[in-house]
Formats: sequence, C-alpha cells, structure tokens
Amino acid sequence: MGFFSDLKDDLSQSIDEMTPGTEEKTEEVSEAVGAAEPEESKVSALEDDLTAMLDKVDSTYASEDTAPEPAPVTETVSAYSGKSELSNDIKRAMSSDEVSTICAGMNIKGNITADGSLDLLGSIVGNIDIKGKLNVTGSIEGDSHAAEIFADDAKITGELISEGAIKIGQNSIVIGNVAATSAVIAGAVKGDIDVHGPVILDTTAIVMGNIKSKSVQINNGAVIEGLCSQTYADVSPTSFFENIVPKKSNKKNN
Repeated sequence: MGFFSDLKDDLSQSIDEMTPGTEEKTEEVSEAVGAAEPEESKVSALEDDLTAMLDKVDSTYASEDTAPEPAPVTETVSAYSGKSELSNDIKRAMSSDEVSTICAGMNIKGNITADGSLDLLGSIVGNIDIKGKLNVTGSIEGDSHAAEIFADDAKITGELISEGAIKIGQNSIVIGNVAATSAVIAGAVKGDIDVHGPVILDTTAIVMGNIKSKSVQINNGAVIEGLCSQTYADVSPTSFFENIVPKKSNKKNN
C-alpha cells in the first residue's frame, strides 16, 4: 500500500535525522556521543522493528488485494402466474367463515345466495340458499336452504330445509314444511316435519301437521294436531306384526 510505504520512509528519515553526526564536534561532544551510543543502538533496533511491522502490513494488504472476489449469489424467483395457490378445500373453509348481516329495518326483495353464513335481523321476500348457518330473528317470505337453521322470535312463511339441525325457538312462527337431520321445536309450526333423526317438542311447541322422524320426544304441554310416525326408526312396526302368523284352531266343526 502507498500509504504505509510513505509512512515507512518518513519514519526512516526521522530516525536518520535523530542520529547525531560527531565528526565536526569537539572532544567534549565526542565524550557525550560515546555516552549516548547505547541510545543509538536502541533507536536502530526500533527502526528495524517498525520496518518489519510495515513490511508485514504491506504483504497482508497485498494478499487481500490479489484475493479473488467471491462469485455473485444469484436468486431465482419464479414468475407470478396470476392464479391462486390455495386449494379448493381451503377456499371453501375460508368462505364458510364469512358471515353476512341484514340489519333490522332493512327490507330486501329478491333471492339471496351465499357461500358463508347469514344473520337475518331484517326482512326478505325471496328464497335463501346459503352453504353456512342461517340465523333468523326477522321475517322471511320464501323457501330457505342452509347447513343449519336457527329461528328465534322469527316469522317465516316458506319451507325450511337444513343439511343439519333446525331449531325453532319460542315465539317463532313457521308456516311451511320442515326438513332436517334433527329438530328442536319450541315455537309454532304449521306444516309437515320430515326429520331423519330425533325430534324434540318443547313444552311451548305447537305443531299442526304430520311428523316423520327416527324418534320423537314430546314434553308435557306440547300440542300436536296430526300423525306422528317413526318412519326412520331401526325397528319397523309393520314388518314386526307381519311376521306374526296367527295359530289355526284344532277344533273340528261337528
């Protein structure tokens, strides 16, 4: 390095200037120089040490300057295709978590279709077809189809079809048929109930229509006007009695 070479030359020049010239001095000066010879040997040794250190620094930086540069690191970035990488199952799970709300005082005329759930506080005149849950505290004039249906203090005119459970709370009125895998009814239903699982009629339930289910529980106070049959029960009463053959009488007529 040029900087360290110049520094070495300056130090050498300074040391040379520090070295006393004794040829033109008197005997007294010669005696003083003779006494200072040990100091001159120290300065010479210091010059040798500094020279060695500077040479070492020069060789070190020279080796670093001549070292090969590391190869540049390249990163490959795949091009964006413009398509979503989410699977269809994840999309359906994400969409099913979305909940739409129709506020109280809002009136809608027309059909509603959605992949998520719906909270209905207002009123709809039209059919509802959603893949999530339907919570109704308002009014519906039309058929409703959802994964689960819960009506509380609702007024519904039309069919209720659920892939899962249906719960009709107290003070709710449903005029239309009901179909589900299970049902709990505490309100009033005017229509047939077709449930492949259990049906529970609470004490405040009023049902005007036929009930078809696997099992039915009628609490004290519930009112039913219609037929009730466990069509989906594991045991068929009709088949049971058909297998019974009456015994023939052994008495002979005289």
